[in-house]
Amino acid sequence: MDKLKMNLEQKNAAVIVVDVQNDYCHPDGAIAKSGSDVSAVKKMMPHLHSLLEAARDNQVPVIFLQTNHEKATDSEVWLSRFADGINPICHTGSWGAEFFEVAPRADEIIVNKHRYSGFIHTRLESVLQTLKIETLVMTGVSTNLCVESTARDGFMLDYHIVFMKDACAAFSQAEHDMTLQTVDTYFGMVASTQELISFWQSHKPQKQPALQHA
Repeated sequence: MDKLKMNLEQKNAAVIVVDVQNDYCHPDGAIAKSGSDVSAVKKMMPHLHSLLEAARDNQVPVIFLQTNHEKATDSEVWLSRFADGINPICHTGSWGAEFFEVAPRADEIIVNKHRYSGFIHTRLESVLQTLKIETLVMTGVSTNLCVESTARDGFMLDYHIVFMKDACAAFSQAEHDMTLQTVDTYFGMVASTQELISFWQSHKPQKQPALQHA
């Protein structure tokens, strides 16, 4: 709890939801069809839903990062990740690019991205500066790629990082655990959703007593 206090007490935080989209999370999505194991997403979702509910109840902003790939941003280097040079993931406007079992509210911000990190060639930093955010609560998929890349860049841009170990998912347990160790050692701290929710519950602003009329 002491590390949570250091990263959250009297600091403006935002929950960052990274790439919770059909192609990354759904059993019929592009990642699953490529042979990767997406079963960890199912275990993650209840924790993510609890965290989002608590954030909204405590007026903590929720920002959704949404990957969109298209010819205009699929550079030769970016496509070199794929053996056949064809990117099957999250094409703009496709079912695969739609959110998976989460839905941003009308007043919540969506930031489109085209690389692993949510900070590369996006408006994320402008949004965070406008909201005067100091701490990023990191959630989403995959733990060791897009979530970790965004967390690393956030830390190096002087944001505090609280990385949610049970509200992130990777395509193997080893990759997930490797990132948790790296982030907790070098790029911020790792916490569970229950730890964070408990912190918010115990640090709610006190309601002002109603004025008494004579």
